[in-house]
Amino acid sequence: MRRYLSTIKYALGISLVLGATGCSDQLDEVQPQTSLNRDLILSDPNAAMTLYYGVYGSFRSYHYTLFTLGEMRSEIWADGLFTESEDGGLRNYYTHNIDANNVPAGNWAGFYSLLDKINTAIKLFPQTPVTEDQKTRVLAEMHGLRAYVYYTMLKTWGGVPLTAEPVTEVGSLEELYKERATPEAVMAQVKADIEQSLSLFADDDALAAGFTGTSKHIYWNRAASLTLKGDAYIWSGTHMGGGSADLATAQQALEEVSTISGLGLVENYADLFDPAREANNPEIIFAISYEKDEATTGVYSSFRVNTTQAGTLLLDPYTNPRTVAQAYPYLAGASRVGLSESMIQKLQSSEDERIDATFEVMYRNDPPAYPIAGVLLTKFAGREDAGSQLYDVDFPVYRYADVLLMLAEAKAKQGGDPSAEINQIRERAYGSSYTPYADGSQEQDLRAILEEDLREFIGEGKRWWSLRRAGDEWVFAYVDPVYLAPGQEYKFLLPISVSMLNSDPKLEQTPGY
Repeated sequence: MRRYLSTIKYALGISLVLGATGCSDQLDEVQPQTSLNRDLILSDPNAAMTLYYGVYGSFRSYHYTLFTLGEMRSEIWADGLFTESEDGGLRNYYTHNIDANNVPAGNWAGFYSLLDKINTAIKLFPQTPVTEDQKTRVLAEMHGLRAYVYYTMLKTWGGVPLTAEPVTEVGSLEELYKERATPEAVMAQVKADIEQSLSLFADDDALAAGFTGTSKHIYWNRAASLTLKGDAYIWSGTHMGGGSADLATAQQALEEVSTISGLGLVENYADLFDPAREANNPEIIFAISYEKDEATTGVYSSFRVNTTQAGTLLLDPYTNPRTVAQAYPYLAGASRVGLSESMIQKLQSSEDERIDATFEVMYRNDPPAYPIAGVLLTKFAGREDAGSQLYDVDFPVYRYADVLLMLAEAKAKQGGDPSAEINQIRERAYGSSYTPYADGSQEQDLRAILEEDLREFIGEGKRWWSLRRAGDEWVFAYVDPVYLAPGQEYKFLLPISVSMLNSDPKLEQTPGY
């Protein structure tokens, strides 16, 4: 029996739903969980725009996934101090306790659900009754978003199944089987979508979609596509045989971002994470939006502290002693992951304003030693609002500091001088008395870039990707060899689960597992 799905799905990609169950008799039970009538989308501009906004609402639900995949396998949070039971799931990431029977981010982390929404928008929007300018802008954004998702999947699993069409009908279970494309094919899709996005944007440099009425940079834009282009071409130049040609393309794209009016570093680093300063923030290129009465972030709960301990743990016990509860009366969560003492000492070893704006160290009230209990990630703490904590800080996917450090990386890998970009980052971090960086060897340049990257992006889901993009040797230079050592390069990519392999005979395991 052929079951026709006459509505636009807002659920997991059908093949992935069935793959998770491993049961062919589930086929007849497949139903869209939330739907918009196709005919309504094609006849009513308001319904069409609901489809558009729905893509961004769905993208926001991947904040935890993007953060975890992009940061938790790095050295930042490994062997950290915490006050409650350890978050075992996150521990598996930073200890690289990963194998075919212990698979994090299973079922492709649910990304095919998001891709189906994006593919649906790309498919239907040309036929909707919105204005031509709106159609062009929406399609430009959707191609950019699809490129970003596939790029994230490429970095996570290597080759993955490729699909550029929404699922609209299901005949037999066999029709749903899909093999993994090669990494080269996935990268080709990423690059094709980037170029299509840039072509559709043309000279439209608006950082917020003109028909939304928002001044926050929370919709994909031309600067985001150019930044992604730089990111992806550095990756392909480093890891996929693109060499100097791809690195030069990356440099050109990133330099073009710097010519876009209204973009640049904010003067005060802490302003990046102040909800009151998100409108027209010149550093934010594309961010996930959080607003009161709309959505707030719960991603960082394990990086805070519970309310009972907040009344006993101290901040700055030697010079300005106060309890966490006194400093942050409404903050709540659990201390289940943290920074090691060595990492804390490394980050606090200089007058870097980024560190004070990122976390505070919590001490036990046990004088005179005041042992460190853990850290409180304050970067995304939000603000007090009507007697409660409002976690409404936008999550930056790309910001201008990304552009500068990736541009420095592209230059360094071509034998160029990255000091100008590094020093822009340093001057903001350390003030006018900063020590300028002078161009050195390629190894010295890349280390300088990665050291700034470490301090710049804590909590923003970037560090693991930065180490990976820099090159295999840099992963091993920073990650504890107890957890990941030369010879274990296969662990750079994640495996897929046995149930996925059993459900789809066309799938093959990630190499090495």
